[in-house]
Amino acid sequence: MALKLTERFEQALIFGTRLHANQVRKGSGIPYISHLLAVASLVMENGGTEDEVIAAYLHDAAEDQGGRATLDLIRERFGENVARIVAACTDSWVEPKPAWRPRKEQYLEHLRQEESPSVLLVSSADKLHNARTILADYRMVGESLWDRFSGGKEGVLWYYRSLADIFKSKGVKPAIADELERLVNEIEKLARN
Repeated sequence: MALKLTERFEQALIFGTRLHANQVRKGSGIPYISHLLAVASLVMENGGTEDEVIAAYLHDAAEDQGGRATLDLIRERFGENVARIVAACTDSWVEPKPAWRPRKEQYLEHLRQEESPSVLLVSSADKLHNARTILADYRMVGESLWDRFSGGKEGVLWYYRSLADIFKSKGVKPAIADELERLVNEIEKLARN
């Protein structure tokens, strides 16, 4: 049966767009909502429920736009299930964010323990879109790409290889997990040259 999106999805689009209105993607100037739309689209295309699609669109809202207060608004407007997925996709609740490597190590450990197919779907869609962007930008700007990331070249390579391995081992949808693995392989290949 085809997914039927309701007024809740429309409200999530408005809510998320307003939250992220002034945010842009690192190093590109592209409006951040392009990423949110892409992640929601990936979840939708891979059998996600309306709650999962909404959570995909709002996955960075709490982390980037207000922390737990924003999560409370998400819970109030879109329900506990959406809020739970968003919370599980959040790697930091504090500003300024903790150091990059320990924060990423903690998030990877969280994913290793995660059993929710909804959380794994949304998180993997997020990371897949990020990897697509990293590879496209790497091909365009070369080594200067790594200046955008707190973790630097080696850190980002380690993080995305770890993510690909975790999602594969957790049985995430092959359309996402396999593509993420291919992209990580390609990024690693370019990085060695």
